[in-house]
Amino acid sequence: MAKPIMIQGTMSNVGKSLLTTALCRIFVQDGYKVAPFKSQNMALNSYVTPDNLEIGTAQAVQAEACKILPDVIMNPILLKPTTNSGSQVIINGEVYGNMRAFDYFRNKKKFLPYVMDAYEKLNQNYDIIVIEGAGSPVEMNLKKDDIVNMGLAQTVKSPVLLVGDIDRGGVFAQLLGTLSLLEESELNLVKGLIVNKFRGDIRLFDDGIQILEERGKKPVLGVVPFTDCQIDGEDSLCDTIVKTTNTLIDIAVIKLPKLANYTDFAVFRQYENVAVRYVGRAEDLQNPDMIIIPGTKSTIADMQWLRTNHLEKAIKECHTKQIPIFGICGGYQLLGRRISDPDHTENGGEITGMGLLNIDTMFSTLKTRTNTTGKIICTDGFFSALNNAEFYGYEIHMGKTTVNEPSFAVKDNSTVDGAYRGNVAGTYVHGIFDSQSVSERLIHALFRKKGMVQRVHATDRKTYKEIQYNLLANTVRKSLNMEQIYQIIKEGV
Repeated sequence: MAKPIMIQGTMSNVGKSLLTTALCRIFVQDGYKVAPFKSQNMALNSYVTPDNLEIGTAQAVQAEACKILPDVIMNPILLKPTTNSGSQVIINGEVYGNMRAFDYFRNKKKFLPYVMDAYEKLNQNYDIIVIEGAGSPVEMNLKKDDIVNMGLAQTVKSPVLLVGDIDRGGVFAQLLGTLSLLEESELNLVKGLIVNKFRGDIRLFDDGIQILEERGKKPVLGVVPFTDCQIDGEDSLCDTIVKTTNTLIDIAVIKLPKLANYTDFAVFRQYENVAVRYVGRAEDLQNPDMIIIPGTKSTIADMQWLRTNHLEKAIKECHTKQIPIFGICGGYQLLGRRISDPDHTENGGEITGMGLLNIDTMFSTLKTRTNTTGKIICTDGFFSALNNAEFYGYEIHMGKTTVNEPSFAVKDNSTVDGAYRGNVAGTYVHGIFDSQSVSERLIHALFRKKGMVQRVHATDRKTYKEIQYNLLANTVRKSLNMEQIYQIIKEGV
Protein backbone atom coordinates (compact mmCIF):
# COMPACT_ATOMS: atom_id res chain seq x y z
CA MET A 1 0.00 0.00 0.00
CA ALA A 2 1.30 3.42 -0.96
CA LYS A 3 1.86 6.39 1.34
CA PRO A 4 0.27 9.57 -0.08
CA ILE A 5 1.41 13.19 0.15
CA MET A 6 -0.66 15.97 -1.42
CA ILE A 7 0.41 19.36 -2.80
CA GLN A 8 -2.32 22.00 -2.67
CA GLY A 9 -2.00 25.65 -3.60
CA THR A 10 -3.52 28.91 -2.52
CA MET A 11 -4.58 29.54 -6.14
CA SER A 12 -3.77 28.51 -9.69
CA ASN A 13 -0.21 28.85 -10.99
CA VAL A 14 1.53 28.91 -7.61
CA GLY A 15 3.81 26.10 -8.79
CA LYS A 16 1.93 22.99 -7.63
CA SER A 17 2.80 21.04 -10.78
CA LEU A 18 6.52 21.84 -10.60
CA LEU A 19 6.76 21.07 -6.89
CA THR A 20 4.92 17.80 -7.45
CA THR A 21 7.38 17.02 -10.25
CA ALA A 22 10.31 17.89 -8.00
CA LEU A 23 9.10 15.68 -5.15
CA CYS A 24 8.48 12.82 -7.59
CA ARG A 25 12.11 12.99 -8.74
CA ILE A 26 13.48 13.43 -5.20
CA PHE A 27 11.64 10.36 -3.92
CA VAL A 28 12.84 8.33 -6.92
CA GLN A 29 16.42 9.50 -6.32
CA ASP A 30 16.01 8.24 -2.76
CA GLY A 31 15.07 4.77 -3.96
CA TYR A 32 11.27 4.77 -3.75
CA LYS A 33 8.78 3.59 -6.34
CA VAL A 34 6.72 6.72 -6.98
CA ALA A 35 3.67 7.75 -9.04
CA PRO A 36 1.91 11.10 -9.55
CA PHE A 37 -1.85 11.57 -9.30
CA LYS A 38 -4.26 14.36 -10.16
CA SER A 39 -7.89 13.34 -9.99
CA GLN A 40 -9.23 16.20 -12.09
CA ASN A 41 -7.17 18.43 -14.32
CA MET A 42 -8.41 21.40 -16.35
CA ALA A 43 -5.89 22.13 -19.09
CA LEU A 44 -5.56 22.46 -22.84
CA ASN A 45 -2.12 20.89 -22.70
CA SER A 46 -2.63 17.14 -23.02
CA TYR A 47 -0.58 14.07 -23.85
CA VAL A 48 -1.18 10.64 -25.37
CA THR A 49 -0.11 7.69 -23.21
CA PRO A 50 1.60 4.62 -24.71
CA ASP A 51 -1.81 2.89 -24.89
CA ASN A 52 -3.25 5.87 -26.83
CA LEU A 53 -5.28 7.46 -24.03
CA GLU A 54 -5.30 11.15 -23.13
CA ILE A 55 -4.08 12.76 -19.89
CA GLY A 56 -2.87 16.18 -18.82
CA THR A 57 0.67 17.04 -19.87
CA ALA A 58 1.63 17.83 -16.27
CA GLN A 59 0.96 14.25 -15.20
CA ALA A 60 2.94 12.91 -18.16
CA VAL A 61 5.83 15.15 -17.09
CA GLN A 62 5.53 13.95 -13.50
CA ALA A 63 5.56 10.34 -14.68
CA GLU A 64 8.81 11.07 -16.55
CA ALA A 65 10.20 12.54 -13.34
CA CYS A 66 9.24 9.25 -11.64
CA LYS A 67 11.02 7.36 -14.47
CA ILE A 68 7.83 5.47 -15.33
CA LEU A 69 5.54 5.52 -18.34
CA PRO A 70 2.56 7.90 -18.24
CA ASP A 71 -0.69 6.09 -17.46
CA VAL A 72 -4.30 7.25 -17.64
CA ILE A 73 -4.81 6.27 -13.98
CA MET A 74 -2.55 9.20 -13.06
CA ASN A 75 -5.20 11.65 -14.33
CA PRO A 76 -8.62 9.97 -14.63
CA ILE A 77 -10.55 13.21 -15.34
CA LEU A 78 -9.33 15.83 -17.82
CA LEU A 79 -11.37 18.91 -18.66
CA LYS A 80 -10.43 20.70 -21.89
CA PRO A 81 -12.19 24.09 -22.14
CA THR A 82 -13.96 24.67 -25.47
CA THR A 83 -15.78 27.87 -24.46
CA ASN A 84 -15.72 30.22 -21.47
CA SER A 85 -18.45 28.12 -19.85
CA GLY A 86 -17.95 24.60 -21.16
CA SER A 87 -15.39 21.85 -21.61
CA GLN A 88 -14.79 18.56 -23.32
CA VAL A 89 -14.78 16.00 -20.51
CA ILE A 90 -12.20 13.20 -20.80
CA ILE A 91 -12.78 10.20 -18.51
CA ASN A 92 -10.09 7.53 -18.28
CA GLY A 93 -8.44 8.94 -21.37
CA GLU A 94 -11.50 8.89 -23.65
CA VAL A 95 -14.07 11.50 -24.60
CA TYR A 96 -17.10 11.41 -22.29
CA GLY A 97 -18.75 14.41 -23.95
CA ASN A 98 -19.01 18.19 -23.87
CA MET A 99 -20.50 19.67 -20.71
CA ARG A 100 -21.29 23.13 -19.45
CA ALA A 101 -19.40 24.02 -16.29
CA PHE A 102 -22.66 24.26 -14.35
CA ASP A 103 -23.71 20.76 -15.39
CA TYR A 104 -20.29 19.27 -14.65
CA PHE A 105 -20.09 20.70 -11.14
CA ARG A 106 -23.68 19.70 -10.44
CA ASN A 107 -22.90 16.10 -11.37
CA LYS A 108 -19.21 15.72 -10.48
CA LYS A 109 -19.91 13.47 -7.51
CA LYS A 110 -20.85 10.69 -9.90
CA PHE A 111 -17.31 10.83 -11.31
CA LEU A 112 -15.76 9.97 -7.93
CA PRO A 113 -15.80 6.18 -8.61
CA TYR A 114 -13.53 6.75 -11.63
CA VAL A 115 -11.17 8.73 -9.42
CA MET A 116 -11.07 6.13 -6.66
CA ASP A 117 -10.67 3.22 -9.05
CA ALA A 118 -7.64 4.90 -10.61
CA TYR A 119 -6.16 5.81 -7.24
CA GLU A 120 -6.54 2.27 -5.90
CA LYS A 121 -4.64 0.87 -8.88
CA LEU A 122 -1.73 3.17 -8.06
CA ASN A 123 -2.12 2.38 -4.37
CA GLN A 124 -1.44 -1.30 -5.01
CA ASN A 125 1.75 -0.77 -6.99
CA TYR A 126 3.76 2.13 -5.57
CA ASP A 127 5.51 3.18 -2.36
CA ILE A 128 4.57 6.87 -2.53
CA ILE A 129 1.82 8.67 -4.43
CA VAL A 130 2.40 12.41 -4.90
CA ILE A 131 -1.03 13.96 -5.36
CA GLU A 132 -1.55 17.37 -6.96
CA GLY A 133 -4.58 19.49 -6.12
CA ALA A 134 -6.23 22.02 -8.43
CA GLY A 135 -6.68 25.74 -8.03
CA SER A 136 -7.54 26.62 -4.44
CA PRO A 137 -9.05 24.37 -1.75
CA VAL A 138 -11.21 27.24 -0.46
CA GLU A 139 -13.33 28.18 -3.45
CA MET A 140 -16.30 28.27 -1.12
CA ASN A 141 -18.96 28.03 -3.85
CA LEU A 142 -17.34 24.91 -5.34
CA LYS A 143 -16.31 22.96 -2.23
CA LYS A 144 -19.40 20.78 -2.07
CA ASP A 145 -18.63 17.27 -3.32
CA ASP A 146 -14.98 18.23 -3.94
CA ILE A 147 -13.00 15.46 -5.63
CA VAL A 148 -9.67 17.18 -6.25
CA ASN A 149 -8.56 19.10 -3.14
CA MET A 150 -9.59 18.58 0.50
CA GLY A 151 -12.42 16.24 -0.43
CA LEU A 152 -9.92 13.90 -2.08
CA ALA A 153 -7.36 14.32 0.73
CA GLN A 154 -9.98 13.28 3.26
CA THR A 155 -11.09 10.33 1.16
CA VAL A 156 -7.59 8.89 0.65
CA LYS A 157 -6.34 10.08 4.07
CA SER A 158 -3.47 12.13 2.68
CA PRO A 159 -1.46 14.78 4.54
CA VAL A 160 -1.39 18.12 2.70
CA LEU A 161 1.41 20.62 2.04
CA LEU A 162 0.00 24.07 1.22
CA VAL A 163 1.94 26.19 -1.29
CA GLY A 164 1.86 29.98 -1.69
CA ASP A 165 3.44 32.04 -4.49
CA ILE A 166 5.47 34.96 -3.12
CA ASP A 167 6.43 36.16 -6.61
CA ARG A 168 2.85 37.25 -7.27
CA GLY A 169 2.66 39.12 -3.96
CA GLY A 170 0.37 38.72 -0.97
CA VAL A 171 1.82 35.41 0.21
CA PHE A 172 0.71 36.07 3.81
CA ALA A 173 -2.86 36.68 2.69
CA GLN A 174 -2.65 33.63 0.44
CA LEU A 175 -1.48 31.18 3.08
CA LEU A 176 -3.08 32.59 6.21
CA GLY A 177 -6.30 33.41 4.38
CA THR A 178 -6.54 29.88 3.01
CA LEU A 179 -5.93 28.36 6.45
CA SER A 180 -8.60 30.60 7.99
CA LEU A 181 -11.23 29.40 5.49
CA LEU A 182 -10.60 25.69 6.01
CA GLU A 183 -12.89 23.66 8.23
CA GLU A 184 -11.25 22.11 11.27
CA SER A 185 -11.20 18.62 9.73
CA GLU A 186 -9.48 20.05 6.65
CA LEU A 187 -7.09 22.15 8.69
CA ASN A 188 -5.92 19.05 10.51
CA LEU A 189 -4.78 17.59 7.18
CA VAL A 190 -2.41 20.51 6.50
CA LYS A 191 0.96 19.47 7.89
CA GLY A 192 3.13 22.28 6.54
CA LEU A 193 3.47 25.40 4.41
CA ILE A 194 5.77 26.06 1.46
CA VAL A 195 6.65 29.52 0.13
CA ASN A 196 7.41 29.23 -3.57
CA LYS A 197 9.11 31.36 -6.27
CA PHE A 198 11.21 33.55 -3.97
CA ARG A 199 13.57 36.00 -5.68
CA GLY A 200 16.53 37.54 -3.88
CA ASP A 201 18.20 36.82 -0.55
CA ILE A 202 16.07 34.23 1.27
CA ARG A 203 17.50 35.40 4.62
CA LEU A 204 15.32 38.49 4.22
CA PHE A 205 12.28 36.25 4.69
CA ASP A 206 13.32 34.87 8.08
CA ASP A 207 10.81 37.15 9.83
CA GLY A 208 8.19 36.08 7.29
CA ILE A 209 8.65 32.44 8.27
CA GLN A 210 8.19 33.34 11.92
CA ILE A 211 5.00 35.31 11.17
CA LEU A 212 3.52 32.46 9.12
CA GLU A 213 4.27 29.89 11.80
CA GLU A 214 2.97 32.01 14.66
CA ARG A 215 -0.25 33.02 12.93
CA GLY A 216 -0.87 29.92 10.86
CA LYS A 217 0.07 27.41 13.57
CA LYS A 218 1.73 25.29 10.89
CA PRO A 219 5.45 24.75 10.24
CA VAL A 220 7.04 26.37 7.18
CA LEU A 221 8.81 23.49 5.47
CA GLY A 222 10.89 25.70 3.22
CA VAL A 223 11.22 28.68 0.93
CA VAL A 224 11.84 27.61 -2.67
CA PRO A 225 13.67 30.09 -4.92
CA PHE A 226 12.42 31.00 -8.36
CA THR A 227 13.97 28.17 -10.36
CA ASP A 228 15.04 28.76 -13.96
CA CYS A 229 14.55 25.24 -15.28
CA GLN A 230 12.81 24.36 -18.51
CA ILE A 231 10.12 21.85 -17.67
CA ASP A 232 6.83 21.64 -19.52
CA GLY A 233 4.03 23.35 -17.62
CA GLU A 234 0.38 22.52 -17.20
CA ASP A 235 -1.33 25.21 -19.28
CA SER A 236 -1.03 28.64 -20.86
CA LEU A 237 -0.74 30.33 -17.45
CA CYS A 238 2.83 29.03 -17.39
CA ASP A 239 5.38 31.87 -17.22
CA THR A 240 7.36 30.58 -20.19
CA ILE A 241 4.59 31.45 -22.61
CA VAL A 242 5.23 35.18 -22.40
CA LYS A 243 9.03 35.28 -22.41
CA THR A 244 10.78 36.99 -25.31
CA THR A 245 14.44 37.63 -26.06
CA ASN A 246 16.18 39.82 -28.61
CA THR A 247 18.22 37.34 -30.63
CA LEU A 248 19.10 36.52 -34.23
CA ILE A 249 16.21 34.18 -35.08
CA ASP A 250 12.69 35.35 -34.24
CA ILE A 251 9.98 32.65 -34.17
CA ALA A 252 6.47 34.04 -33.69
CA VAL A 253 3.82 31.69 -32.27
CA ILE A 254 0.26 32.92 -32.68
CA LYS A 255 -1.30 33.12 -29.22
CA LEU A 256 -4.75 31.76 -30.02
CA PRO A 257 -7.46 32.19 -27.34
CA LYS A 258 -7.77 28.40 -26.95
CA LEU A 259 -4.11 27.64 -27.63
CA ALA A 260 -3.32 24.00 -26.83
CA ASN A 261 -0.06 22.08 -26.40
CA TYR A 262 2.26 25.07 -26.44
CA THR A 263 4.91 22.64 -25.22
CA ASP A 264 5.38 21.83 -28.92
CA PHE A 265 7.82 24.75 -29.07
CA ALA A 266 9.73 24.28 -25.82
CA VAL A 267 12.67 22.71 -27.67
CA PHE A 268 13.57 26.03 -29.30
CA ARG A 269 14.58 27.42 -25.90
CA GLN A 270 17.58 25.09 -26.07
CA TYR A 271 19.10 26.91 -29.07
CA GLU A 272 21.34 29.93 -28.71
CA ASN A 273 20.32 33.08 -30.59
CA VAL A 274 16.79 31.75 -31.14
CA ALA A 275 13.77 33.38 -29.50
CA VAL A 276 10.14 32.30 -29.35
CA ARG A 277 7.57 35.03 -28.76
CA TYR A 278 3.80 34.71 -28.51
CA VAL A 279 1.77 37.13 -30.60
CA GLY A 280 -1.84 38.05 -29.89
CA ARG A 281 -2.13 41.32 -31.82
CA ALA A 282 -1.63 42.04 -35.52
CA GLU A 283 0.61 45.02 -34.87
CA ASP A 284 2.99 42.84 -32.85
CA LEU A 285 3.61 40.25 -35.57
CA GLN A 286 5.94 42.46 -37.66
CA ASN A 287 8.47 40.45 -39.74
CA PRO A 288 9.49 37.29 -37.88
CA ASP A 289 11.79 34.68 -39.37
CA MET A 290 9.06 32.05 -39.00
CA ILE A 291 5.42 31.90 -37.91
CA ILE A 292 3.95 28.91 -36.08
CA ILE A 293 0.20 28.49 -35.71
CA PRO A 294 -0.32 26.14 -32.75
CA GLY A 295 -3.04 23.73 -31.77
CA THR A 296 -6.39 24.95 -30.50
CA LYS A 297 -9.38 23.38 -28.74
CA SER A 298 -11.80 25.71 -30.54
CA THR A 299 -10.75 25.90 -34.18
CA ILE A 300 -13.69 27.75 -35.72
CA ALA A 301 -13.91 30.30 -32.90
CA ASP A 302 -10.16 30.92 -33.11
CA MET A 303 -10.40 31.38 -36.89
CA GLN A 304 -13.05 34.06 -36.28
CA TRP A 305 -10.73 35.65 -33.74
CA LEU A 306 -7.82 35.70 -36.22
CA ARG A 307 -10.06 37.43 -38.73
CA THR A 308 -11.62 39.92 -36.35
CA ASN A 309 -8.37 41.19 -34.87
CA HIS A 310 -6.65 41.29 -38.30
CA LEU A 311 -4.00 38.67 -37.47
CA GLU A 312 -5.11 36.61 -40.47
CA LYS A 313 -4.34 39.59 -42.71
CA ALA A 314 -0.96 40.12 -41.02
CA ILE A 315 -0.06 36.44 -41.44
CA LYS A 316 -0.98 36.55 -45.12
CA GLU A 317 1.17 39.65 -45.59
CA CYS A 318 4.08 37.73 -44.10
CA HIS A 319 3.27 34.89 -46.51
CA THR A 320 3.71 37.24 -49.49
CA LYS A 321 7.17 38.07 -48.11
CA GLN A 322 8.07 34.36 -48.19
CA ILE A 323 8.20 34.08 -44.40
CA PRO A 324 7.81 30.36 -43.54
CA ILE A 325 4.53 29.41 -41.85
CA PHE A 326 3.98 26.13 -40.02
CA GLY A 327 0.73 24.85 -38.49
CA ILE A 328 0.29 22.06 -35.92
CA CYS A 329 -3.01 20.24 -35.37
CA GLY A 330 -5.65 22.99 -35.08
CA GLY A 331 -3.14 25.40 -36.59
CA TYR A 332 -2.79 23.06 -39.55
CA GLN A 333 -6.57 23.07 -39.95
CA LEU A 334 -6.63 26.89 -39.83
CA LEU A 335 -4.24 27.05 -42.80
CA GLY A 336 -6.82 25.28 -45.00
CA ARG A 337 -9.76 26.43 -47.11
CA ARG A 338 -12.73 25.34 -45.00
CA ILE A 339 -13.47 24.02 -41.51
CA SER A 340 -16.84 22.41 -40.77
CA ASP A 341 -18.37 21.16 -37.52
CA PRO A 342 -21.80 19.76 -38.45
CA ASP A 343 -22.14 17.61 -35.31
CA HIS A 344 -21.21 20.41 -32.88
CA THR A 345 -18.13 18.47 -31.82
CA GLU A 346 -16.67 21.78 -30.63
CA ASN A 347 -19.14 24.64 -31.09
CA GLY A 348 -20.72 23.84 -34.46
CA GLY A 349 -20.79 25.87 -37.64
CA GLU A 350 -18.58 26.32 -40.66
CA ILE A 351 -15.97 28.88 -41.65
CA THR A 352 -13.45 29.54 -44.40
CA GLY A 353 -9.85 29.15 -43.32
CA MET A 354 -6.81 31.14 -44.38
CA GLY A 355 -6.56 29.27 -47.66
CA LEU A 356 -2.77 28.92 -47.56
CA LEU A 357 -3.10 25.15 -48.01
CA ASN A 358 -5.57 23.33 -50.27
CA ILE A 359 -7.11 21.25 -47.49
CA ASP A 360 -10.59 20.97 -45.95
CA THR A 361 -11.40 19.77 -42.43
CA MET A 362 -14.62 18.30 -41.08
CA PHE A 363 -15.05 17.53 -37.41
CA SER A 364 -16.67 14.36 -36.17
CA THR A 365 -17.31 12.78 -32.78
CA LEU A 366 -14.48 10.29 -33.33
CA LYS A 367 -11.25 11.47 -31.68
CA THR A 368 -7.83 10.46 -32.97
CA ARG A 369 -5.37 9.67 -30.17
CA THR A 370 -2.14 7.97 -31.13
CA ASN A 371 1.62 8.00 -30.70
CA THR A 372 3.43 8.13 -33.98
CA THR A 373 6.84 8.05 -35.64
CA GLY A 374 7.79 8.60 -39.23
CA LYS A 375 9.76 10.56 -41.80
CA ILE A 376 9.22 13.99 -43.37
CA ILE A 377 8.89 13.85 -47.17
CA CYS A 378 8.82 17.55 -48.09
CA THR A 379 10.81 17.96 -51.34
CA ASP A 380 10.48 21.64 -52.22
CA GLY A 381 9.96 25.03 -50.60
CA PHE A 382 11.53 26.20 -47.35
CA PHE A 383 10.60 23.09 -45.38
CA SER A 384 12.42 20.82 -47.84
CA ALA A 385 15.33 21.38 -45.45
CA LEU A 386 13.54 18.81 -43.30
CA ASN A 387 13.20 16.19 -46.03
CA ASN A 388 13.94 12.66 -44.78
CA ALA A 389 14.25 13.82 -41.15
CA GLU A 390 12.83 11.22 -38.78
CA PHE A 391 10.35 12.36 -36.14
CA TYR A 392 8.35 11.08 -33.19
CA GLY A 393 5.30 12.61 -31.55
CA TYR A 394 1.61 12.11 -30.90
CA GLU A 395 -1.76 13.10 -32.33
CA ILE A 396 -4.88 14.36 -30.54
CA HIS A 397 -7.57 15.75 -32.81
CA MET A 398 -11.24 15.50 -33.68
CA GLY A 399 -11.13 16.54 -37.32
CA LYS A 400 -10.62 14.57 -40.52
CA THR A 401 -8.76 16.53 -43.18
CA THR A 402 -9.04 16.09 -46.94
CA VAL A 403 -5.73 17.00 -48.56
CA ASN A 404 -5.18 18.23 -52.12
CA GLU A 405 -1.51 19.02 -51.65
CA PRO A 406 1.62 16.88 -51.39
CA SER A 407 1.78 15.08 -48.05
CA PHE A 408 4.24 16.50 -45.54
CA ALA A 409 5.18 13.24 -43.85
CA VAL A 410 4.76 9.50 -43.97
CA LYS A 411 4.29 7.61 -40.73
CA ASP A 412 5.79 4.24 -39.90
CA ASN A 413 2.39 2.62 -40.38
CA SER A 414 2.61 3.85 -44.01
CA THR A 415 -0.19 6.43 -43.64
CA VAL A 416 0.53 10.01 -44.68
CA ASP A 417 0.13 13.17 -42.65
CA GLY A 418 0.00 16.90 -43.23
CA ALA A 419 0.51 18.97 -46.35
CA TYR A 420 2.84 21.61 -47.77
CA ARG A 421 2.91 24.23 -50.47
CA GLY A 422 5.84 26.58 -51.00
CA ASN A 423 6.83 28.06 -47.65
CA VAL A 424 3.71 26.79 -45.85
CA ALA A 425 3.41 23.40 -44.16
CA GLY A 426 1.26 21.72 -41.54
CA THR A 427 0.91 18.48 -39.62
CA TYR A 428 -1.24 16.80 -36.98
CA VAL A 429 1.85 15.59 -35.10
CA HIS A 430 2.42 17.27 -31.74
CA GLY A 431 6.01 17.24 -30.54
CA ILE A 432 7.43 16.96 -34.06
CA PHE A 433 10.12 19.53 -33.23
CA ASP A 434 11.30 17.47 -30.25
CA SER A 435 13.10 15.20 -32.68
CA GLN A 436 16.64 16.53 -32.73
CA SER A 437 17.10 16.08 -36.47
CA VAL A 438 13.93 18.12 -37.16
CA SER A 439 14.63 21.07 -34.87
CA GLU A 440 18.33 21.33 -35.78
CA ARG A 441 17.64 21.27 -39.51
CA LEU A 442 14.91 23.85 -39.10
CA ILE A 443 17.12 26.26 -37.15
CA HIS A 444 19.98 25.80 -39.64
CA ALA A 445 17.55 26.62 -42.48
CA LEU A 446 16.35 29.78 -40.74
CA PHE A 447 19.93 30.99 -40.31
CA ARG A 448 20.71 30.21 -43.97
CA LYS A 449 17.63 32.13 -45.09
CA LYS A 450 19.07 35.19 -43.35
CA GLY A 451 22.42 34.68 -45.07
CA MET A 452 24.12 33.44 -41.93
CA VAL A 453 26.02 30.24 -41.33
CA GLN A 454 25.91 29.32 -37.67
CA ARG A 455 26.55 26.07 -35.92
CA VAL A 456 23.58 25.14 -33.80
CA HIS A 457 23.21 22.11 -31.64
CA ALA A 458 20.84 21.05 -28.91
CA THR A 459 21.07 18.18 -26.49
CA ASP A 460 18.73 15.33 -27.35
CA ARG A 461 15.31 16.38 -26.02
CA LYS A 462 14.86 13.37 -23.73
CA THR A 463 18.36 13.75 -22.29
CA TYR A 464 17.79 17.49 -21.85
CA LYS A 465 14.58 16.92 -19.90
CA GLU A 466 16.38 14.51 -17.57
CA ILE A 467 18.93 17.24 -16.85
CA GLN A 468 16.12 19.68 -16.07
CA TYR A 469 14.29 17.24 -13.74
CA ASN A 470 17.48 16.74 -11.75
CA LEU A 471 18.16 20.48 -11.65
CA LEU A 472 14.66 21.11 -10.29
CA ALA A 473 14.90 18.27 -7.77
CA ASN A 474 18.29 19.40 -6.47
CA THR A 475 17.06 22.98 -6.00
CA VAL A 476 13.90 21.91 -4.19
CA ARG A 477 15.73 19.34 -2.05
CA LYS A 478 18.07 22.07 -0.77
CA SER A 479 15.13 24.39 -0.07
CA LEU A 480 12.76 22.05 1.79
CA ASN A 481 13.10 20.20 5.06
CA MET A 482 12.99 16.77 3.43
CA GLU A 483 13.54 14.97 6.74
CA GLN A 484 10.37 16.57 8.07
CA ILE A 485 8.46 15.80 4.85
CA TYR A 486 9.43 12.13 5.09
CA GLN A 487 8.22 12.14 8.70
CA ILE A 488 4.90 13.65 7.57
CA ILE A 489 4.53 10.91 4.96
CA LYS A 490 5.39 8.22 7.50
CA GLU A 491 2.92 9.47 10.11
CA GLY A 492 0.12 10.16 7.60
CA VAL A 493 -3.10 11.52 9.06
